[in-house]
Amino acid sequence: MSALRTETEMMDLILTKAAEDDRILAVYMNGSRTNPHAPKDLFQDYDIVYVVRETAPFVTDRTWVDYFGERLMIQEPDKNDAAVGKPVNNHKSYTYLMLFTDGNRIDLHVETVASMQEGYESDSLTVPLLDKAGILPSIAPATDQDYRVKKPTEAEFLNSCNEFWWCLQNVAKGIWRDELPYAKEMFEQVVRVPLNEMVSWWIGHKHGFQVATGKMGKYFNVYLPKNMWLQYEQTYSGPNVKACWTSIFAATSLFSALAKELAKEFHFMYRQFDEDNMLLYLRHVQGLPADAKTIF
Repeated sequence: MSALRTETEMMDLILTKAAEDDRILAVYMNGSRTNPHAPKDLFQDYDIVYVVRETAPFVTDRTWVDYFGERLMIQEPDKNDAAVGKPVNNHKSYTYLMLFTDGNRIDLHVETVASMQEGYESDSLTVPLLDKAGILPSIAPATDQDYRVKKPTEAEFLNSCNEFWWCLQNVAKGIWRDELPYAKEMFEQVVRVPLNEMVSWWIGHKHGFQVATGKMGKYFNVYLPKNMWLQYEQTYSGPNVKACWTSIFAATSLFSALAKELAKEFHFMYRQFDEDNMLLYLRHVQGLPADAKTIF
């Protein structure tokens, strides 16, 4: 491993390459480094886009990325997708994800002018870095406004509540059947989605819908009160059955409290009937013997 290159060193490297290569017309950046509200730390990626005359030279000769330093690993999502038959358009854009031996990471995207024109203004976290050809449209200063929590409609709120309470039955039967992968996947990939929606909406409401909770709720611990964050932590569990049930009831308790508060604040309906019946069902299944012949 080598010493971590500074932000100044990395940006100089990225821009020098672009300035010296006639095939590169412009450079812009997006991601957390353009977000004035994102915490700054040593793991932040450099999300860089090179706008080029054509992508082919950057795809057929992959050695050009060696310029950025010695790598621990590289991933080429477009190449991987093509290998398994997924549709890609390398003539339009191509991406290199690179982790270097000093710990820095560059997510480098090369795209044509036409591709840039399609998406450049769609991300509020975009900062122009270099425009050799005068092709980058004028945009407002970077802001996280596109990523801030948005107030739900009543239909969105009710759908989230319905999904949360309904899908818990699947988690319960997975535990009873001793189908740990199914139970865990159902909880983490399905039930946690509406749970995280409710947490995000609650945080958004408390902050006037002027904050972003981050990808996958990574800033929940920043915005939740300590006692509520501790309760959220309890929604994660280990592999044993008792721990699974503990996480389920921690989730139901937290979801119920947040949803009821938001329903009151927004004058939304809340179906208490669904909550009461599903809690009854969950507690019943929790105590159901492994050799049971009937559910009730």
